Amino acid sequence: MNKDITSALPLAAMDYIPTPNEDALSITGLVKEHGRITGYQLSDNKIVSKEEGVTLAKNGKIKGVGIAHNKDTEYLKSIPDDSENNNLSSLPTVK
Repeated sequence: MNKDITSALPLAAMDYIPTPNEDALSITGLVKEHGRITGYQLSDNKIVSKEEGVTLAKNGKIKGVGIAHNKDTEYLKSIPDDSENNNLSSLPTVK
């Protein structure tokens, strides 16, 4: 498959990519229940629910993510770049 098309597919799956504020935080960990993401740990060590994370991202308070949806549920996705290390799927699970 063409590299340009392959790299554009993850972006096309996002509904919205907010512009982060200068002081925006990063997601450093995932909170999971039964293998499903239920929240996010932020770079200030605060843990927020999945819904709070979406709201914070929409308001420019989380960087490196876009908003996508599955049925009626919004969630965060990593903005694709050349690094696998900052993908949400690569982050550790936290309690």
